[in-house]
Amino acid sequence: MKVLIHDSAEAAVAAIANRIVEKVIAKPTCVLGLATGGTVEPVYDAMVQKYEQQKVSYSRIRTFNLDEYVGLSPDHPMSYHHFMEKHLFGRTDIKSENTSIPFGNAVNPNEEARRYEAAIKQCGGIDCQLLGIGENGHIGFNEPTSSLSSTVRIKTLAPETVRANSRYFKNIAEVPRLSITMGIGTILCAREIVLIAIGDNKSKAVLEMIEGPLSARCPASALQLHPHAEVYLDEVAASQLTLRDYYEAVHPNGKVES
Repeated sequence: MKVLIHDSAEAAVAAIANRIVEKVIAKPTCVLGLATGGTVEPVYDAMVQKYEQQKVSYSRIRTFNLDEYVGLSPDHPMSYHHFMEKHLFGRTDIKSENTSIPFGNAVNPNEEARRYEAAIKQCGGIDCQLLGIGENGHIGFNEPTSSLSSTVRIKTLAPETVRANSRYFKNIAEVPRLSITMGIGTILCAREIVLIAIGDNKSKAVLEMIEGPLSARCPASALQLHPHAEVYLDEVAASQLTLRDYYEAVHPNGKVES
């Protein structure tokens, strides 16, 4: 795992966006795994800017999103279909037929989960998976105690996740309690993984992910098993790391090449 510490949130966002764009330029037909949430909104803004500057085209990529709320239709304003259209798909040349997000309103959510897992495999797997991390260490909607070998499935959201996501809804009662999510095993099958964490509220989860034991208590700790994972942090998200001097010696100023 490469731990890349930047002096500001803006620098971390720019670095991870540049990394993703580099991968698209190197392989225009690459398959990207995409995330949602407040942390990745500026990442998508930066990716859109690169497109607007004509530095990259996304017209040939395939995308698979991590998750979706069970019960929400694609046109629901709080669905992740809507989020992706608003923040990335509708602002670039990504072709809608090349994008995939689980259907939260599927008649049979379990069958939808199986279909989605099969679709990822049928396209040859994910080249680069973008992740955020929850305050409790979740990746996707893989809450603590999730199986480290899990595939796409239905998961119940933890109370702290419901509370955190309630800011996007009118009230907490409207937040769905179930999701369809890529499993940890599915995520680990991606050929490369890039994760971004910003802010003091993520510092404990970052510590447990990078330096804690490999444990279902912190689902993100499973990334310790991945041969090509990069973690992009700002100063405060990295503030609890005990081996910070070492990470900065290996990757000064968060440079991947060092």
